[in-house]
Amino acid sequence: MNNILEVKNLKKTFHTKDGEIQALENVSFELKDQEFVSIIGPSGCGKSTILSILANLEPKSSGTINIKDKKIGYMLQQDSLFEWKTVLENCMLGLELEKKATKENKEKVIKLLETYGLKDFINEYPNHLSGGMRQRVALIRTLATTPDILLLDEALSALDYQSRLAISDDIYKIMKKEKKTVIMVTHDIAEAISMSDRIIVLSKRPAIVKKIYDINLSNKSTPIENRKCKEFSILYDKIWRDLDVHI
Repeated sequence: MNNILEVKNLKKTFHTKDGEIQALENVSFELKDQEFVSIIGPSGCGKSTILSILANLEPKSSGTINIKDKKIGYMLQQDSLFEWKTVLENCMLGLELEKKATKENKEKVIKLLETYGLKDFINEYPNHLSGGMRQRVALIRTLATTPDILLLDEALSALDYQSRLAISDDIYKIMKKEKKTVIMVTHDIAEAISMSDRIIVLSKRPAIVKKIYDINLSNKSTPIENRKCKEFSILYDKIWRDLDVHI
């Protein structure tokens, strides 16, 4: 499978009034088509900074990024839905910004909403939705612009535990059905193992790639079912030790 994203020797230095903060130091990794990769690491190590750089929201200090003409979609921790717009109107926002809000694209968005359990809420407002449903709307809004690579930045962390488990299954199934390539930043080791094909473990700041795990689970299925695999607890323990978090 060919790489659709290659990051080599990525560095990021933030300049503040008190001096320089080295966030990333020689971070290198690649991403294959339709692969689901998670990035985890200690708090404040620069996980989200990597996504911001990939999305062109933050300039890199040095290094090379080859995205091979792929379109990026970015989903943040907060759903950022406009409360005065309906579910459909929220999902059309990206297309409107790109001046692609055609009748055909609107029909595609409606089809996505119907396919992923939001048919009865198309004309409702966000305050009528549960937290998990709001995240599903935010995901469909991102998918509506047909990105090749999705960046998920702690996209589930605002949800309660049960909702988080359910929406992780939803997101995983949607990503596989839509044949999308994903990079997900999370602090949740179990979430990363259950959803990912590979996990990139970062060190403390300035972050380097400490280790990359191939997640080969027997009878791999949905994220909830993957937590029952015999390899799950072994991987969890190894990654926890790699994080080197001291309380």
